Amino acid sequence: MTFETTRDRFRITTDVEQLDLDAIHAYLTRSYWAAGIPRDVVAKAVAGSLCFGLFEEDRQIGLARVVTDRATYMYLCDVYVLEEWRGRGLGIWLIEVVMAHPDLQGLRRFGLVTFDAHGLYERYGFRAVEHPARHMEIVRSPYPKADPH
Repeated sequence: MTFETTRDRFRITTDVEQLDLDAIHAYLTRSYWAAGIPRDVVAKAVAGSLCFGLFEEDRQIGLARVVTDRATYMYLCDVYVLEEWRGRGLGIWLIEVVMAHPDLQGLRRFGLVTFDAHGLYERYGFRAVEHPARHMEIVRSPYPKADPH
């Protein structure tokens, strides 16, 4: 089921058919977390996720991607608003829409990883991992990745 909402000349939609994969890839390939990501990997990630495209009229200017089973867990990733549209509250609105989506209500756990946006996510209840020793991961780099610092 597609979800869509508007604010002034901006809109957020979960309709995957409206997403601009070229625009998403162009941003992600220069981001600190997905630098160099191939377009086919972006396409596969979008196809397997609940995506929230942020548009100014017909131009995609942002995204939030959610990996979820829609029953117990969601992982929020690939969140961005293009630089020229920042400072207008669009990122806050985008996260509000994500957090209010009907398929994401009642989930047991929400996860995300951020380098520099802790203040944004804390508004919605995200906190540092309570028991970091319980969390484990495997990190593989199938494409070149930029070091954030």
